[in-house]
Amino acid sequence: MAARSNARKRAFQVLFEADQRDESVLTVLADWVRHSRSDDRQPPVAEYTMQLVEGYAEKVNRIDDLIATYARDWDLDRMPVVDRNIVRLATYELVWEDDTPDAVAIDEAVQLAKEFSTDDSPAFVNGLLGRFKELKPNLRREA
Repeated sequence: MAARSNARKRAFQVLFEADQRDESVLTVLADWVRHSRSDDRQPPVAEYTMQLVEGYAEKVNRIDDLIATYARDWDLDRMPVVDRNIVRLATYELVWEDDTPDAVAIDEAVQLAKEFSTDDSPAFVNGLLGRFKELKPNLRREA
């Protein structure tokens, strides 16, 4: 399972970079793939990383609407960039990736928050994703 954890981490990094560059995640993903093919120092982009980024790109508007609706006291634009992108990726995986158990998607997102964000972020990420897990059947139907 370490391979999937690494793929998630890299997918998060693609989302984060796209957010920072104000670029499409698919443009950043294409840059990563191109660099991995032309530079031996760059690791290849895993298939699961591509699956997560491409899936997120298809649902980006719905995901941002969900976060804006359910992140209490947090405006999407004011949310820390790291947290915003962890939650975006995990929301996609939790709601639309059926092969990933809900608990795994949430735990992996919390681990990313522990590694890359503030001390308060893991609880925020866990709480918001826990809410999405409860609402998952309705969230999929509304999409």
